[in-house]
Parts: sequence; structure tokens; C-alpha cells
Amino acid sequence: MSGWLCIRLGDALLADDRLAEVARRAREHLAAARDPDDATAVFYRHESEGRLHCEVVVYFAPAAAGLGRALGARPCGRPSPHGLSLLAGSERAWPLLFPERGR
Repeated sequence: MSGWLCIRLGDALLADDRLAEVARRAREHLAAARDPDDATAVFYRHESEGRLHCEVVVYFAPAAAGLGRALGARPCGRPSPHGLSLLAGSERAWPLLFPERGR
């Protein structure tokens, strides 16, 4: 098990409100942490997997798993960094979580 969690928000054309809510909750979670770990991060990506419409998938790094569970996220594999965007957390999370990215 990788420790990563993800939640599928559905069709990208309809997911803006849900994505904004996840971002708000993630920022609150990070602000409430006394000393958040640099690896406490939440990412998202638009994924299509060959379908006509893409969906938004939010990925919670292992250090953000508590937040992910509170939002109903499910265990998943570590995502590829390709196409990911940081939704909440520190930019320092990139090299910690995706060293192959070279950032």
C-alpha cells in the first residue's frame, strides 16, 4: 500500500465547486497544523483514460491522508507526477514526493 488516497470529483465541467471546497478544506487543515510537514500536500489532475470527457481526480499525499479520509477519499497508488497540479501545500512537496521529477 502506498499511503496515497484519491477522490474522483466527476466531470471536469461540473467539478469546480467540489474542487474549490476540497481546496478550502485543505488550506484550513494546513493552517490548523502547528508545524505541517513539507510533504503534506494535495494535488489534482484532469484525467480522461480514453473517455470523451475528463474527470477531476484529487490525490492526497500520505501526510495528508487524515484530510483525505475525512473527505471520503479512497486508497490508490502513487500518481504519476505528469499533469499534476498542486492544490494545497508547499512547493517543497514536489521533490519530496516525486524525486524523479527533478524540480
